[in-house]
Amino acid sequence: MEKQNNPKNQRKGRIALFGTLKVMVAVSLLVAMSIVLGKYLAINVGEVLRFSFENLTVILAGIMFGPIIGLVAGVAADLIGCLLVGYAVNPLITLGAAAIGFVSGMCYLLLRRTKLPYWLKMLLPVLTSHIVGSVVIKSFGLAAFYDMPLGILMLWRALNYLMVGAIEYVLIYFVMKNKSIISQFDYLKR
Repeated sequence: MEKQNNPKNQRKGRIALFGTLKVMVAVSLLVAMSIVLGKYLAINVGEVLRFSFENLTVILAGIMFGPIIGLVAGVAADLIGCLLVGYAVNPLITLGAAAIGFVSGMCYLLLRRTKLPYWLKMLLPVLTSHIVGSVVIKSFGLAAFYDMPLGILMLWRALNYLMVGAIEYVLIYFVMKNKSIISQFDYLKR
């Protein structure tokens, strides 16, 4: 009995940011999925537009594990993905990826105990994270990098992420409604 209450034994297997090794592995898998979806399965339209679901798993990491882990997942997915496929690292794009994970996690954290309908609790994190991270911050980064007009770029990216975000919302909604998936995520967090 005394061994279980010992603080040293309680810290065993704990990792500072992620809490446990299980959470770190789960987030690593979400980061890997983001890289595959964003860098290898993306459909490029010109030099600056890309139709991909790279943010799906970053948003899911923010919702499931909180805003800080969502931020880390966004940064890791962007930096590792750029290194793997040979893209130049753009700090504003990385900041946008971090914002997507952070904003989705923070938005869900603020909304989860409200009396809003469930569909709205899932829609707002997806919508706000894409507006802040994908449309605003990443558009500034792409406009500076490619010397393009910001307004036109933001318009095209808003249209792109309206479509992508709608599909991501539906997928996240059904993942979060699945009791067996949620029980597994809850198990990971213990």
